[in-house]
Amino acid sequence: MDVSANLANNIKQLREARGLTQAQLSKQAGVPRPTWANLESGAANPTLSVLIKVANALSISIEELVGPPRASAKHYPAASIPIRKRGKVTVRKLLPEVTAGFVLEKLELPPGSSMTGVPHTPGTREYLTCEAGTVELSESGQVWTLETGDVVVFRGDQKHGYRNPGRRKAIAYSVVALAPVAR
Repeated sequence: MDVSANLANNIKQLREARGLTQAQLSKQAGVPRPTWANLESGAANPTLSVLIKVANALSISIEELVGPPRASAKHYPAASIPIRKRGKVTVRKLLPEVTAGFVLEKLELPPGSSMTGVPHTPGTREYLTCEAGTVELSESGQVWTLETGDVVVFRGDQKHGYRNPGRRKAIAYSVVALAPVAR
C-alpha cells in the first residue's frame, strides 16, 4: 500500500469532483498552495496537523484521505445497515459509511412511544423531518408538533426528546450536523 500515492490521488480526485482549484482548497484548509500542490503530486510528507486540515476542508476522515481509492459504487443490502432499538423506537442509519460531520437516521416511533435524544457537542445543529404520522419534539422546554412534511431545526447540544402522540406509527428523519472540532 503506497500511502503517498493514495493521498495524492484522493486529494486530486476530491478537489476536481468539487470543481475547485488548488488555490481555493488550500485557502479553505489553511495550508499554503505550494504545500497543496506537493500533496497532489505525491512529493509531500505532511504532518498530522496538515492531514487534519486537508481532511476537514474536504469533509472526509483522515482514513479516507490516505486509504486506497474506493470503488465508484457499492451495494449495501438492507440487512447490513445498522439498526438499534431505543425502547420501542427503531433507529436506522441512513448512510452505511461514516460521513464526516453528519449523522443521518430514520426514526420509527410506534403509537405512544418516546425516546430521549442525546445532546451532542456544543454548536451542533439538528434537523428533524416528519415523514408520516405525528412527532412531538421537546427541546429546551419547548414542544414542537410535527405533521407530515414539517421540519424543525434546533440546537442539538440541548436536552431533547421525541414522542409519537398519535394512533399510528410515525416516521421521522434526523440529520445531525455536528459542530466542527476546534483546531
